[in-house]
Amino acid sequence: MIPKIKTLEPLEDFLLKVSFQDGKKVIYDVKDDIENLPGYSDLASVSGLWLQAQLDESRTCVYWNDQIDLSSDMIYEYGKPL
Repeated sequence: MIPKIKTLEPLEDFLLKVSFQDGKKVIYDVKDDIENLPGYSDLASVSGLWLQAQLDESRTCVYWNDQIDLSSDMIYEYGKPL
């Protein structure tokens, strides 16, 4: 089952604070994604884009625009527990 996100908060230094419906809370570092994934560099280079993080309707994906998104299962698995 794909974990559903309850709350999402973009923090400074390209960190996402995420809580899931099952109660798990994590900090996910997006810096590696920015350095290694095509298109993600816009999060660092386009002014204000980082703070525009949103959840899709299913609450299983964080997205910034049509090209940049991050699945909830990646955040759930690789985020550092709080």
